[in-house]
Amino acid sequence: MPDLTGGDAAAVNSLRSAVMRLSRRLKHHPLVAEGGRGGRVDESLSPTEMSVLGTLARCGSATPGELARKEHVQPPSMTRIVALLEAKGLVRLEPHAEDRRQKVVSQTERAEAMLDESRRKRNAWLAELAGQLDEEEWAALRAAAPVLEKLAHL
Repeated sequence: MPDLTGGDAAAVNSLRSAVMRLSRRLKHHPLVAEGGRGGRVDESLSPTEMSVLGTLARCGSATPGELARKEHVQPPSMTRIVALLEAKGLVRLEPHAEDRRQKVVSQTERAEAMLDESRRKRNAWLAELAGQLDEEEWAALRAAAPVLEKLAHL
């Protein structure tokens, strides 16, 4: 575990700051956020709604309760988010195979296509940005990517 009283404190602070700044840039950079050339294909979706669709794409169908746990939101909030996504034709609700009182949320083909386009645009922007790194920096970033992915899903 990192020692927050020693030299690790500066590294943890730097990592937090850099990840937050990069995340904001991915969400708000003109190449990503504007319509047409932007990363969000459907500007009517909130970042939370996009996150839920991403979780469904990554993890597969889930109950609203499972989604709430994965997204770190309260179940009533997830119920509202799922209802909004369903109204937009991005998810469908089906009866749970074992517990008919529950519903299972699945993404639609429209949501899958929207996420693919959004990923393509964000990846292109990030690749352009990474193109400004030297080979050693790019190698370090490639090596760090799996670790950052793990942190994001702990």
